[in-house]
Amino acid sequence: MKVIIGLGNPGAEYAGTRHNAGVMLVEVLSAKCQGLSSYGWRKHYDALIYKTGDLVLVKTKDVFMNESGKLLQGLGEGRNLYVAHDDLDLKLGEFKIQFGKGPKEHNGVESVERALGTKDFWRIRIGIDNRTTPVDGETYVLQKFTEKEKEILNKVLSEIAGELI
Repeated sequence: MKVIIGLGNPGAEYAGTRHNAGVMLVEVLSAKCQGLSSYGWRKHYDALIYKTGDLVLVKTKDVFMNESGKLLQGLGEGRNLYVAHDDLDLKLGEFKIQFGKGPKEHNGVESVERALGTKDFWRIRIGIDNRTTPVDGETYVLQKFTEKEKEILNKVLSEIAGELI
Protein backbone atom coordinates (compact mmCIF):
# COMPACT_ATOMS: atom_id res chain seq x y z
CA MET A 1 0.00 0.00 0.00
CA LYS A 2 1.25 3.47 -0.93
CA VAL A 3 0.45 6.30 1.52
CA ILE A 4 0.75 9.86 0.19
CA ILE A 5 0.50 12.67 2.72
CA GLY A 6 -0.03 16.22 1.48
CA LEU A 7 1.39 18.78 3.90
CA GLY A 8 -0.26 22.14 4.41
CA ASN A 9 -2.27 24.25 6.82
CA PRO A 10 -5.97 23.78 7.61
CA GLY A 11 -8.71 26.33 7.04
CA ALA A 12 -10.04 28.54 4.28
CA GLU A 13 -7.49 31.29 4.94
CA TYR A 14 -4.66 28.96 3.83
CA ALA A 15 -6.40 27.44 0.81
CA GLY A 16 -4.51 28.35 -2.34
CA THR A 17 -1.32 29.35 -0.53
CA ARG A 18 2.09 28.14 -1.61
CA HIS A 19 2.50 26.29 1.69
CA ASN A 20 -0.45 24.07 0.75
CA ALA A 21 1.07 22.67 -2.45
CA GLY A 22 1.23 19.20 -0.86
CA VAL A 23 -2.48 19.29 0.00
CA MET A 24 -3.23 20.47 -3.54
CA LEU A 25 -1.40 17.43 -4.92
CA VAL A 26 -3.44 14.90 -2.91
CA GLU A 27 -6.61 16.71 -4.01
CA VAL A 28 -5.53 16.30 -7.66
CA LEU A 29 -4.78 12.63 -6.99
CA SER A 30 -8.18 12.06 -5.37
CA ALA A 31 -9.90 13.72 -8.34
CA LYS A 32 -8.03 11.38 -10.71
CA CYS A 33 -9.12 8.40 -8.59
CA GLN A 34 -12.73 9.56 -8.32
CA GLY A 35 -15.10 6.79 -9.25
CA LEU A 36 -12.55 4.17 -8.19
CA SER A 37 -13.50 4.52 -4.54
CA SER A 38 -16.82 4.68 -2.78
CA TYR A 39 -14.93 5.61 0.36
CA GLY A 40 -14.35 9.34 -0.29
CA TRP A 41 -12.62 11.65 2.18
CA ARG A 42 -13.10 10.55 5.82
CA LYS A 43 -11.80 11.84 9.14
CA HIS A 44 -8.87 9.89 10.62
CA TYR A 45 -7.54 11.41 13.86
CA ASP A 46 -6.36 14.94 12.87
CA ALA A 47 -6.38 14.15 9.15
CA LEU A 48 -8.68 13.40 6.26
CA ILE A 49 -7.96 10.21 4.33
CA TYR A 50 -9.10 8.90 0.96
CA LYS A 51 -8.64 5.21 0.14
CA THR A 52 -8.75 3.51 -3.21
CA GLY A 53 -7.18 0.13 -3.90
CA ASP A 54 -3.57 0.17 -2.68
CA LEU A 55 -3.48 3.97 -2.40
CA VAL A 56 -4.19 6.04 0.70
CA LEU A 57 -4.22 9.83 0.39
CA VAL A 58 -3.92 11.99 3.50
CA LYS A 59 -4.38 15.71 4.05
CA THR A 60 -4.61 17.83 7.14
CA LYS A 61 -7.90 18.53 8.83
CA ASP A 62 -6.78 20.15 12.06
CA VAL A 63 -2.96 20.03 12.02
CA PHE A 64 -0.75 22.95 11.00
CA MET A 65 2.35 22.47 8.85
CA ASN A 66 4.87 22.61 11.70
CA GLU A 67 3.07 19.71 13.48
CA SER A 68 2.74 17.47 10.40
CA GLY A 69 4.16 14.46 12.21
CA LYS A 70 0.75 14.10 13.90
CA LEU A 71 -0.74 13.12 10.53
CA LEU A 72 1.13 9.82 10.66
CA GLN A 73 -0.97 8.29 13.41
CA GLY A 74 -1.87 4.76 12.33
CA LEU A 75 -0.62 5.15 8.76
CA GLY A 76 2.57 3.28 7.98
CA GLU A 77 6.07 4.37 7.26
CA GLY A 78 9.24 3.95 5.27
CA ARG A 79 9.38 2.81 1.68
CA ASN A 80 5.64 3.14 1.05
CA LEU A 81 5.25 6.58 2.64
CA TYR A 82 5.34 9.65 0.39
CA VAL A 83 5.25 13.16 1.87
CA ALA A 84 4.25 15.91 -0.58
CA HIS A 85 5.27 19.44 0.31
CA ASP A 86 6.14 22.87 -1.01
CA ASP A 87 9.82 23.51 -1.61
CA LEU A 88 11.49 26.92 -1.87
CA ASP A 89 14.71 25.26 -3.05
CA LEU A 90 12.96 24.48 -6.37
CA LYS A 91 11.53 26.90 -8.92
CA LEU A 92 7.79 26.93 -9.58
CA GLY A 93 7.07 24.23 -12.16
CA GLU A 94 9.86 21.92 -10.96
CA PHE A 95 9.53 18.87 -8.75
CA LYS A 96 11.58 15.99 -7.43
CA ILE A 97 10.52 12.65 -5.97
CA GLN A 98 13.38 11.45 -3.76
CA PHE A 99 13.91 8.90 -1.04
CA GLY A 100 15.58 10.16 2.13
CA LYS A 101 16.45 13.58 0.67
CA GLY A 102 14.66 16.84 1.16
CA PRO A 103 14.93 20.58 1.34
CA LYS A 104 17.57 22.27 3.44
CA GLU A 105 14.92 23.52 5.85
CA HIS A 106 11.22 22.66 6.11
CA ASN A 107 9.47 22.51 9.47
CA GLY A 108 6.71 20.21 8.24
CA VAL A 109 9.16 17.65 6.88
CA GLU A 110 11.27 17.92 10.05
CA SER A 111 8.13 17.16 12.12
CA VAL A 112 7.52 14.02 10.03
CA GLU A 113 11.15 12.95 10.47
CA ARG A 114 10.86 13.38 14.27
CA ALA A 115 7.60 11.43 14.39
CA LEU A 116 9.06 8.56 12.35
CA GLY A 117 12.48 8.67 13.97
CA THR A 118 14.05 8.42 10.52
CA LYS A 119 14.58 10.27 7.25
CA ASP A 120 13.85 7.10 5.29
CA PHE A 121 10.67 7.97 3.41
CA TRP A 122 9.82 9.44 0.01
CA ARG A 123 9.52 13.18 -0.48
CA ILE A 124 7.53 14.76 -3.26
CA ARG A 125 9.19 18.15 -3.47
CA ILE A 126 6.96 20.65 -5.28
CA GLY A 127 8.79 23.79 -6.39
CA ILE A 128 7.05 27.04 -5.48
CA ASP A 129 9.75 29.71 -5.77
CA ASN A 130 8.75 32.35 -8.29
CA ARG A 131 9.93 35.44 -6.41
CA THR A 132 10.79 38.46 -8.51
CA THR A 133 11.35 40.77 -5.53
CA PRO A 134 13.02 40.04 -2.20
CA VAL A 135 10.47 38.43 0.14
CA ASP A 136 11.44 36.27 3.10
CA GLY A 137 10.43 32.60 2.85
CA GLU A 138 8.04 32.59 5.82
CA THR A 139 5.99 35.43 4.33
CA TYR A 140 6.18 34.08 0.78
CA VAL A 141 4.89 30.56 1.51
CA LEU A 142 1.74 31.96 3.14
CA GLN A 143 0.84 34.05 0.08
CA LYS A 144 -1.67 32.74 -2.44
CA PHE A 145 -0.60 31.67 -5.93
CA THR A 146 -1.39 34.17 -8.67
CA GLU A 147 -3.61 33.02 -11.55
CA LYS A 148 -0.58 32.59 -13.83
CA GLU A 149 1.25 30.64 -11.12
CA LYS A 150 -1.81 28.40 -10.65
CA GLU A 151 -1.63 27.43 -14.32
CA ILE A 152 2.01 26.37 -13.91
CA LEU A 153 1.28 24.59 -10.63
CA ASN A 154 -1.71 22.69 -12.06
CA LYS A 155 0.46 21.38 -14.91
CA VAL A 156 3.17 20.15 -12.57
CA LEU A 157 0.66 18.61 -10.13
CA SER A 158 -0.89 16.69 -13.01
CA GLU A 159 2.57 15.53 -14.11
CA ILE A 160 3.41 14.36 -10.58
CA ALA A 161 0.06 12.56 -10.30
CA GLY A 162 0.81 10.74 -13.55
CA GLU A 163 4.09 9.47 -12.11
CA LEU A 164 2.50 8.33 -8.85
CA ILE A 165 -0.58 6.47 -10.12
